[in-house]
Order: sequence, then structure tokens, then C-alpha cells
Amino acid sequence: MQGQMLTRTLLAWELTGEATSLAYINLVVAVPLILASLLGGAITDRVERRQLVIVGQALITSNEIFILTLLVLGELQFWHMLCTAFVAGCAFPFIMPARIAITMKVVGPQRLQSAMGFQSGAMNLNRILGPAAMGLIVAQLSYNAAYYLSIALYSLAIFCMLGVDRSRSDESGAEKKPLLEDIAQGFSYIRANRPVLVCLLFGLLPMFLAMPFQNILVMLAEQTWNVGESGVGTLMATGGVGGVVGALWVVKRGDDAGRMKLMLGSTIAFGICLAVFVLTPVFAVALLPLLAANVFANASQTVNNAAIQLLVEDRMRGRMSSFMMLSFGLTPIGVFPMAIMADTFGAVSAILGASVLLISITIVFFLLSKDLRALDRSISEAMLARAAA
Repeated sequence: MQGQMLTRTLLAWELTGEATSLAYINLVVAVPLILASLLGGAITDRVERRQLVIVGQALITSNEIFILTLLVLGELQFWHMLCTAFVAGCAFPFIMPARIAITMKVVGPQRLQSAMGFQSGAMNLNRILGPAAMGLIVAQLSYNAAYYLSIALYSLAIFCMLGVDRSRSDESGAEKKPLLEDIAQGFSYIRANRPVLVCLLFGLLPMFLAMPFQNILVMLAEQTWNVGESGVGTLMATGGVGGVVGALWVVKRGDDAGRMKLMLGSTIAFGICLAVFVLTPVFAVALLPLLAANVFANASQTVNNAAIQLLVEDRMRGRMSSFMMLSFGLTPIGVFPMAIMADTFGAVSAILGASVLLISITIVFFLLSKDLRALDRSISEAMLARAAA
């Protein structure tokens, strides 16, 4: 998936030669990702989850086969790519909540945080390996070869899912309600469960306020260090490595460590390291606080996601996973205020301001929210209640 994001971008540019085509190819993935998230979560809680993942992955594999066929025939046009990108964007909101829900069933609550740490580490590693591998294949071989590899890997993913036990919601035997009523029940569940709401809001803070800095790295690299495209690639690779290290750090700490302190401390440390990064005048030295910032950002997000999954009942797990995914889909909105600030005051000032704002709001959040301060106790009570049931 990570590699094909680059392949689609390169192919769209070759087909059109227009920068707007790059925006369109990403937009048609993002829009259904946001709009279908709530629907995907509700359906995840109604059907057998492993089968849902397999069907979704098969649909994406069929997409890749369709594009490859058109490439081989020499008939591929840009609108074909838009259509298949839209289909992929519609599939992911069903695959991801189901995958998260299955993870809880596979590993159990005692190992969930470590499992999500491994998942996050793999995803961040693929942020580096995927584009690097596909870029090399396209450059040395062809787009056809990139799609052959993609089809092989997606097919392998389907085969691996066959080794996972079937997974249904605890409410699978209950009478089915109308789908819209299920979605509305998800909102009611959040309102009635303050710890879940607090975790969702807290997880949105770094994603919305500070993580958009990744989208203006090009501007920062030019204004601050004048390192060009190779420098931007180095910055992005450093961020990916930091994400892997952060995930492994969470795994190393184990599932019994204080989650609230780890989540709070990592978020504040992320803001501090990000501020140090943009204020460091030497490019090579600046890579160190950037690495640390991504370590802490990934640790905070992983612990937050695990906390939500430990708090919710299994019958609601798909819908809560869709809310997590919806929050992730909404974070690109945070790019706009940061980009406006960067155009007005410069990239350094924009990122520095976002860092200070993140630290300040995080501290205020902690001081004002009793539910956040009592998060570890709430998780323990939820796990005990689930074990008793």
C-alpha cells in the first residue's frame, strides 16, 4: 500500500504532466476514507470480520490487476486511475476497523498494547521500504513490474488472513438493528463513556496540531537548511525510522506500564523535540531531535489507540475503530492553518508555534480532565469487567 502510493503518483504525473492530477489522485482516496468510515465500523460489528478483511483485500487486488491489464494493453488513462483509487478508498474503511477488532481477539487484552506497537512499527518501516522498493523497481524495470509485485503482496496478505480464526462481535447473535441506528448508537456510546471520548480527543491533539509539519518539510528544508530534494528525503526517512523506534519502545515497556503517564509524557516530549528540531541551525544535528520527535509521537499514538481498544466493549469495537480512523482522516485539515502560518511567518515559526500550542493544550487538558488523570484506573476496571463477563 505504501509503495503503491508512490507508484500511483509517478504514473499519474507521467500520464498527465499536471500537478493537479497528483492532488486528485490523493483526494479520491481521502474522501471515501472519511465518508465511509462510520459505515465501515458499523458493518464490522455486524458481520464476520475475517471475511470482511479478505473481501476488502480481494477488491483492492482486483483493482491492481485491472490497472496492470490496461498497462499491458497500453490502454491506461488517468480516469481509470481515479476510479480505482476511489474503489480502494472505499475498501480501506471496512478493512482497517475489522483488522483492529480481530487483533484484540487474537492477542487478548493483556498483550494488546505490545501487539499494536508491533503493528505500528511495521507500518512505519513500510513508510520507508515501500516507496524505496517501488521507486527502485519503476526506475530499473517498469510500472508493470511494480504492479506485479503489488498483486503478489496483496495476494499473500489474503492467504495470511486464512490462518486467522473467524471473529464476530459479542453481539453477533442479537437481533440486527437498522444500520443508521447502529451508527447513531456509536455516537451515544461515546457520549456515555467519558474515558473513551477523552482518549479520542486527546489522540487528535498531536495529529491535528503538530503532525501536519510533515507536509511543509519541503518548505522548511529550503528556508532553513537549503538542502533540496535529497534533504527532504532524508527528513522523511528519519521520521519513518523514529516511528519504528517509538513502536519498539512501547513494546519494550510492556503492557503493564502506566499508560496515562506514557501517553502524556510522550505528547509533551514530541512538542519539545519538534521545537528543538526547527531551531537547530545545522541540518545533520537537526536529524536527532526529529528522530526523537517521531519516537515520542508514535509512542503516544500507539498507547492512545491501545487504551481506546481496552476501554470499549467488543460489540462496539468496530464502530470505535472507525472513529479512530475518522480522526486520522480529518487530520489533513490541520495542514491548512499550518500552511497559512508558514506562508505568512515562515515554516520555522509555524512549526514552533504549533509545538508550543500542543504542549500548552496538553497540559491544560491534563489539569482539567479528571477522566484523563484516572485513565489507568478506567482501563483496569474495564478489563476486570470483561474478564468477569
